[in-house]
Parts: sequence; structure tokens; C-alpha cells
Amino acid sequence: MRVLVTGGAGFIGSHYVRQALTGAYPSLADAEVVVLDKLTYAGNEANLDPVADSPRLRFVRGDICDPGAVTEVMSGVDLVVHFAAESHVDRSIAGSADFVLTNVLGTQTLLQGALDAGVSKFVHVSTDEVYGSIDEGAWPEDHPLLPNSPYSASKASSDLLARSFHRTYGLNVCITRCSNNYGPYQFPEKVIPLFVTNLLDGKKVPLYGDGLNVRDWLHVDDHCHGIHLVADGGRPGEVYNIGGGTELSNRELTSRLLAAVGAGEEMIEPVEDRKGHDRRYSVDITKISRELGYRPRVGFDEGLADTVSWYRDNRGWWEPLKKRDAH
Repeated sequence: MRVLVTGGAGFIGSHYVRQALTGAYPSLADAEVVVLDKLTYAGNEANLDPVADSPRLRFVRGDICDPGAVTEVMSGVDLVVHFAAESHVDRSIAGSADFVLTNVLGTQTLLQGALDAGVSKFVHVSTDEVYGSIDEGAWPEDHPLLPNSPYSASKASSDLLARSFHRTYGLNVCITRCSNNYGPYQFPEKVIPLFVTNLLDGKKVPLYGDGLNVRDWLHVDDHCHGIHLVADGGRPGEVYNIGGGTELSNRELTSRLLAAVGAGEEMIEPVEDRKGHDRRYSVDITKISRELGYRPRVGFDEGLADTVSWYRDNRGWWEPLKKRDAH
């Protein structure tokens, strides 16, 4: 069996690859894993160092928007797990072109490549942000898509393309939509690694607006476990929400991070709110739980403590990234 993982040097994709190559997913025990990654600012080949010596790993530096590169890596592939995306909301507000190019055109190029190559299964990894914002309750998978940022609009567009390739051409596509991920190897622009690394350096943390925006937190290991359940048993053409079950306001999250590193409230720096900042996200995971037996396995307190410890112990990984991103 051959698996193509796009964006496999990024935060979530690299976790999936490491798990796949170290026995976490029995159906991939003997699979060859091909990683296709452009190595943009958030892609880091060092994320694959723990499995770099595996004879089952093949790394290809390439762009999902390049039909030639996609055709080459798609040869003989049975399963595609598509993580590759531009994914930072603030960057999409500053400039949306790269998000449309990568997330929409890149996804279309991959879908066409998979169709042409006769791929058996295509898992398109998306986000809960495509649903917009919800004041109470939780989104089921059939909720209308109401994205509010250029990032989430580009992901919603890619979701619809993925669905269309199933409906029009019969490609076996599943779509997953996750809540906010956290864990080791996350690029330090996202809130948890940004706040942890700032605090470890004695710097203040920027808290948007009133800090009352609410997110559901999902450990990357639970997310990848859910994705693999969908890869193994998800029904063609279906969407599956993957959530973590821990809803916190940004202020509550900040307080937990301050406590984890022994810092006080004086380290909070209020900043002007993000444009179009969605108030609350919450996904209903009834479908994936009922059909595929998914449940989050990493408790938030445990997962957060382990994540903080990882950043404390791995300055050599994140310090160069923050210095590079600052220039």
C-alpha cells in the first residue's frame, strides 16, 4: 500500500506521518508513505527527523499546485491524506491570494491527479472555521458553510471542490473538519505555541479584544487518530467533524498557559481585536463517534502540560523559526 500525505512536513501532517511509520495505525503497518511538501515557512523537514531513517518514508519537495509534480507522486498511490494548506487567519487577512492559490487550486490539482491515477481513497482535511460562528449549540456536518475570513472561505471552497469530485466523478472522497489543534511541533505563530514561547522568553502575550472568543481544543494526536478512522472506514462523499470536547475562552486559555509557566496576569498585553473575529466555534462529533467509534483520548490538562514541556525542552526547534519569522 502507498499513502500520499500532502503537507506532511507541517504540524498536523508530520504527526500523522510519524504515527503511521511507528505502528500507531495497524492498516498502514507496511505502507510506503510519500510526503509531498513545498516547505513554505510553516513546513519543516525537521518535523520528520524521528522517522527520517524509515525505509518506508519518501520525501518529495514539491508544490500541490504543480500538475507535473502531483502526477509524479500520485503514481501507484492507494490513499491520499491532504493536509497541505495555508492556514493562518491573520496572514489571510493581510493577503488572501496565497490562500486561494494553495487551498483552492492546489486541492483541485490534487483531486484531478487522484482521479487520473485511480486512487482508492482521498481524505480532505478541513476546518470547523468553514461553518462561521455559532453562539450556542454545536454544528452538525450538514450545517451551511458561512466562512468569515479569507482563510476559511478558501477552505470552504476546497471542501466544495472535494465534494464535487465525489458527486461528479465518483472519486472516493471524505472530508474532515476539525476544531483548534495543539501539540508539539506546531509553528509558533499559532496561539498556544506563540504564548508558551513568548512566556518562556519573558515576553508578554497578545490577547485579542476582550478575550472572550471561545474555541474547542483538540490534541493533534486525537485529530490524526480521527482522520485515520475516516481513512479506514469513512463513507464515500461524507463529511466528519473531529472535536476535542474542551471549550475555553481565549482568556481562560491564557490563564492556563500563564499558570503552566509560572507567570502572572501582568504578562498579558491586550491588543486590538482581529478583523471579523469569529466569536465561538463548536463541532458536533456525534456522527464520527457513532459510525467510526471516535472519541478524544488526550485530556486537555494532560495534553497542555505535555505540550508546554515539549516547547520548554525543544528551544532548538522553535527559536530559529521565531527569529526567521521576525525578519
